[in-house]
Amino acid sequence: MQKGPSPLEIERKFLIRYPEVSWLADRQGSRCAELTQTYLRSDGHGSRRVRSWTESGKTVWYETSKRMVTDITREEIEREISEEEYLALLKEADPARHPIRKTRWCLPYEGHTLEIDLYPFWERQAVLECELESEDEVFAVPPELSILREVTGDPQYLNSSLARTIPAEDL
Repeated sequence: MQKGPSPLEIERKFLIRYPEVSWLADRQGSRCAELTQTYLRSDGHGSRRVRSWTESGKTVWYETSKRMVTDITREEIEREISEEEYLALLKEADPARHPIRKTRWCLPYEGHTLEIDLYPFWERQAVLECELESEDEVFAVPPELSILREVTGDPQYLNSSLARTIPAEDL
């Protein structure tokens, strides 16, 4: 794992109406990836997960540790790992959580990258996230996206919580 000061992830999260996938695909600069996140048994210092990220037919694997600093800011240590390391770490999966599968759309918009996660268990809503440089930074959302409410800091919308509460057959 990385040593020295931990990088900070400053992120706001919103529940949005399920967007038109054709609109997402037609946005200039948009990218689409298929993700699977598996939460690992806790080491007592925050959450740990492994993730497979498949984009344009290529898969990359990551190990990530996060620790909450505020509702908006987390310490995040992430590193790319080999497929072999990924498979070995899956043996440390938290038995109380199921793997989360989602389609992530990354959209550049007015100086930020918006990340929209579409989950197989939701047909009417999705999650929009935006990483920021500071907690009070302002950002814009395209008018084609309909925000239902902000869920930053709401524990029920953390992927680690969804992995615990959504039935495995729906994931």
